[in-house]
Amino acid sequence: MTMYKLARAGFRRPALAVVGILALVILSDPAAKSNKRAVMVLSGADAPEIDRAARDFRMPDQIEWRGLPGSANQTATLFGDSSKPGFIVQLLKRGPDDWSQPHMHPNDRILTVLAGTMRIGTGSKFDKNNTVSLGPGSIVKDFANQMHFDGSGPDGLTLEIVTMGPLPAGRGRAQ
Repeated sequence: MTMYKLARAGFRRPALAVVGILALVILSDPAAKSNKRAVMVLSGADAPEIDRAARDFRMPDQIEWRGLPGSANQTATLFGDSSKPGFIVQLLKRGPDDWSQPHMHPNDRILTVLAGTMRIGTGSKFDKNNTVSLGPGSIVKDFANQMHFDGSGPDGLTLEIVTMGPLPAGRGRAQ
């Protein structure tokens, strides 16, 4: 029976209502929001397949943030294993006005400010007044074994950190 004949027989609106309800049921499933496969099925298209051995990715809702109880700071390792040699990509969220004391890292690191304000200083003497403020999009290179300190502005801070492992326990590495 053609759609024209269905419409004439009074079935068009109920058929559209059933399709609409089906779409709402499928799309209201929380898993469907992160998995676009349900939308693809509704449209009749095949979901694309990505070879995760060739190119891996994370969606924002797949990031596993970890932090100490009572602390505004949180970290997430996106790629790599901080206990093993190799490439590591991490995210760091800091609360407002959170500062590190002077320290150094055993490997070079590249930091990208994703949100908030990062304040950076160098040397073994901690001095908040001798820092440079950097906003979103700014990039910092920490050189291996060079003393520095940093902090977040009043709006907190989110950083992407790219480095090589292994990392010492306590420096972005699970203990």
